[in-house]
Amino acid sequence: MVQKNTAACTVIEYPRHRLPTVDYLSVARGKPLIHLFMEADVTLARTRLRAYRRQTGQGVSFTAFIVGCLARAVDENKRVQGYRKRRKLVVFDDVDICVIVEQPVEETRLPVPHVIRGANHRDLLGIHSEIRRFQEAGAQDADPWRLSRFYPFFPGFLRRLFWRALFSNPWWIKKVPGTVCVTAAGMFGKGRGWGIPISAYTLTLTVGGIGSALEIHGDRPVRREYLSLTLSFDHEIVDGAPAARFASRLRELIESAHGLDAS
Repeated sequence: MVQKNTAACTVIEYPRHRLPTVDYLSVARGKPLIHLFMEADVTLARTRLRAYRRQTGQGVSFTAFIVGCLARAVDENKRVQGYRKRRKLVVFDDVDICVIVEQPVEETRLPVPHVIRGANHRDLLGIHSEIRRFQEAGAQDADPWRLSRFYPFFPGFLRRLFWRALFSNPWWIKKVPGTVCVTAAGMFGKGRGWGIPISAYTLTLTVGGIGSALEIHGDRPVRREYLSLTLSFDHEIVDGAPAARFASRLRELIESAHGLDAS
């Protein structure tokens, strides 16, 4: 006797624009990642960002600030964006950071990657302006090769083969998805919280939520703001001790409001 499922439901076609993400994740799951969870005091940085907006009438996004700090930290230790090519390690001079930006696609909002090239040579205002331009441009700039309309019609094994080939060639990695990834899943909510990504990059920074805490400074309580961060490293490239030193330097840059004028 065959039992029928009588539960009320709605069956819809799986969105085709999700297929690249599905295929990428199927390949990225094999990456031997180690994750480091940390918090950074962003009270000073957020205070200076608000002051900059009041003084100039234009803002610099918090995401641009985090990208700038990450670019500086990687610039000081480029091995964390190295990629293997057989028995060689390819370490690029430029820090090309892939930022995940929401774009309107087919009546929904889809996370779309955008690479900020040479972020280690850019100031915060330049990084901010590029992110904003991409957000305002719309989905037409999200697919420079215009492959999205054809991608779903390729067999699954060929689509996954594309991703495997891409992430096996360091020069293709730099040219297409960039050398480092920043994803800000936690920035859309409130309160502390960490994310654990599935990533094919050697270094991925997952920006979590911001929570506040009362601390005693001198003889009075002071409210501080703390940002949750997850640093994920390819363990084939980066060991635990170098990862911890990198995390310490990144925290130092964030907490000192690197790149933000004190005025």
